[in-house]
Amino acid sequence: MAKKMYTLRELAEVLGAQLQGDGALVITGLNTLKEATGQELSFLANPVYARYLSSTEAGAVILAPASAADFSGNALIVDNPYLGYARLSHFFKTAAEVPVGIDASATVSPDAQIHPEAAIGPGVVIEAGVMVARGVTVAAGAVIGHDSIIGEETRIARNVTVCHGVSIGKRVIIHPGAVIGSDGFGNAQDKGQWVKIAQIGGVLIGDDVEIGANTCIDRGALGDTIVGDGVRLDNLIQVAHNVVIGKNTAIASLAGISGSTQIGENCTIAGSAGFAGHLTIADNTHIGGMAMVTGSIKKAGVYASGTGFMEAREWRKNAVRFRQLDNLARRVKRLEKN
Repeated sequence: MAKKMYTLRELAEVLGAQLQGDGALVITGLNTLKEATGQELSFLANPVYARYLSSTEAGAVILAPASAADFSGNALIVDNPYLGYARLSHFFKTAAEVPVGIDASATVSPDAQIHPEAAIGPGVVIEAGVMVARGVTVAAGAVIGHDSIIGEETRIARNVTVCHGVSIGKRVIIHPGAVIGSDGFGNAQDKGQWVKIAQIGGVLIGDDVEIGANTCIDRGALGDTIVGDGVRLDNLIQVAHNVVIGKNTAIASLAGISGSTQIGENCTIAGSAGFAGHLTIADNTHIGGMAMVTGSIKKAGVYASGTGFMEAREWRKNAVRFRQLDNLARRVKRLEKN
């Protein structure tokens, strides 16, 4: 793949940035302040890394106005350097594109509707009734189940499984190994044995959603599991049947959301957080790592649970004390009564 090259002036125009220094400098990549070379662009967004600014060998740096005041090198000056880096990162992507058209090794039902500007890779399976819109990419080994809809410019990576009756919006990114629309965990008891409940709902994915590698989103038991516009899901997340995730919420790796829980808009959920079923979480709620949410949250705010990191010896002592809390509380009540 040919190396991508842009002048610093071209990149400044993309960002609407103030250009400081040599606009003709050719930039061929992005890198950290510590590792960047003379033809690479770096950025300073976190003050922790400010100590590298004076010694960086980067050809240019994306900086906020305050940081640029004492920097004599080439710079792109913007209010939000991290956002600037995010936007320019797309100019240096290294992933190979799937050619437009249907690969000869793909298996596509004659009842599927594939836009001529879609790209269907090797070994892809597309079943009957599927609709694939303009600009969609379906990479090698992916499976699109019957009667599913894939919106414009959506990118489905290698070995993704989209089960039947799933609707995916525009500009969605689904990373390798994700499973969308598998059966929810629904079972009923009959004399000590489990009886499976057929999962007859679907999954609705909004526009501009990103779904991480090996994340699973179950179909609804009745009705649909819904992921709103702009949601970001990290790798290895479990979203159970009939969960609703509001617009622009971001969920980190290993989180698990039990059935029929509704997560509000603009929430952030840190890694390994868990949610019991049938809860309602308010908009603008922020959940800490490894939190166990067992009740609804009606007021926006920052919430956490669990125990903090400590030496193992101290943790064992505190674990013993934790088991004694009920007896201690009863003793305190008796003393207060007396």
